[in-house]
Amino acid sequence: MFRYLITLEPLGFLYGSAGRFLSPENLVGRAGMSFPPQAPTVSGLFAARYGADTMRADKGWQFAGPFWSHVDNPQDFYVPTPMHCLVKEGQVRHLLRWNGQGWQPETEEKFDKRGWIPISAWRQLKPGQAVTADPWTFCPHLHPRLQPEQRRVWVDETRQRGSLFLENAVALQPGVCLAYLSSHPLDAGWYRFGGEGHLVQVQCQELDKSIQELLNQPVGQTFATITAGVWGSNRLSYRWPVNQEGKPLWPVTALLTERPHPYRYRLGGTGTGRRLSRGRYAVPAGSVYVLEEALAPWQAWPDEWFPQEGYSFKRWGCGLALPLSVDQPQFAVS
Repeated sequence: MFRYLITLEPLGFLYGSAGRFLSPENLVGRAGMSFPPQAPTVSGLFAARYGADTMRADKGWQFAGPFWSHVDNPQDFYVPTPMHCLVKEGQVRHLLRWNGQGWQPETEEKFDKRGWIPISAWRQLKPGQAVTADPWTFCPHLHPRLQPEQRRVWVDETRQRGSLFLENAVALQPGVCLAYLSSHPLDAGWYRFGGEGHLVQVQCQELDKSIQELLNQPVGQTFATITAGVWGSNRLSYRWPVNQEGKPLWPVTALLTERPHPYRYRLGGTGTGRRLSRGRYAVPAGSVYVLEEALAPWQAWPDEWFPQEGYSFKRWGCGLALPLSVDQPQFAVS
């Protein structure tokens, strides 16, 4: 079970690129933005502390995120707003409910991006709940590698490629830190995190018992994910767990989700020898599932439900879910 909360307070910028390199002829890189870092990136901090061999030998390691919190109140960290919440002007205006045939109420009104809610508000989700936008901004800038004797961009003549790299640096608002759940503690201190040598101040504390109790509740028939869900095989991605024949393992009645996004990480090795995982598509955090049968807490879900690549994706907190109640009528705030 998750027992610790790991917070990372940046010492300046953080890294927000998706590994997209540029050439002198092509300086378009906005599509390479990716932030905040996924749980495998945090796992690298633990590998530096405990050793990769130790982590490979023990299957009890688990991480989940990304979340964020305020430095002065880290335990009340923020999670993605469930997709049945329709947000406008910084608050929940409607809560959709499943009536057996469709999501109600039907509306043609346009709504804002969902944003984040504090974990303390999860049990009392209702119209009027405040929703917070991303507390960070991107600051793209070029990273040219210069020739040693003159101020010109270095070019690899053998490979006919330049050395321009667009770094999408990220600035968090003052007093804000990233937050992740962990099964093991991590020593406090300064760590390099997320690429390009950016530093963070790491703090570790035991996870509040009320949050552990929430995570240990059965998710039931209706639940929402608070992390990206990666399901399927090495070659195919699905919206829910499947067996070896590709048949669904969940009797899904309804699903409220958005467009999937790419999910990839580096595993093991150093420098250019690091292995890049197979690219997959992930169901976005905040997706709402309505099933025919109730499910146990996420922690009790079988490892066979999760893809395997070096490690089970359950180690990365894939599809971490919390129970919802969307079967009762909810009313809009005037």
